[in-house]
Amino acid sequence: MDPITATALTALASSLGSEAGRQTWQGLTALVRRPFERAATQGTQDDMTPQVSSGELEVAALAGDPSDPMRAQALATALGVRAALDGEFRVLLDEWWQRAQASSSGGEVHNSVSGGIQNGPVLQGRDFSSLTFNMTHTTASSDRD
Repeated sequence: MDPITATALTALASSLGSEAGRQTWQGLTALVRRPFERAATQGTQDDMTPQVSSGELEVAALAGDPSDPMRAQALATALGVRAALDGEFRVLLDEWWQRAQASSSGGEVHNSVSGGIQNGPVLQGRDFSSLTFNMTHTTASSDRD
């Protein structure tokens, strides 16, 4: 698994204004809320070893201030430690990260309409699916007498 850097998390938290950014962030939030294979997220275990953060507090902190590099680093660290200790989380985190990287690349759209008059709908955007157009075909009438 590629490490998730503080810089990448800052960029992601800063993109919460977009729909893709919100969906990706919601995926991470849901992931860290999953039960941790180890014990609770705060305090110490019975043998007095420190417990490991689930990442939930760090996600909330970074969402509150996306430009804070210390919050981003805390989240990156929490995710890395949890992934090292929890195999199922590591697999799910890697899947989430692959999707996050794929959705952030290729997000630019450049549309251009040229060639004169367009006789029909012109769509500008990206990743359209399940579209239906109900149109009647008309031809130019020749009213020249």
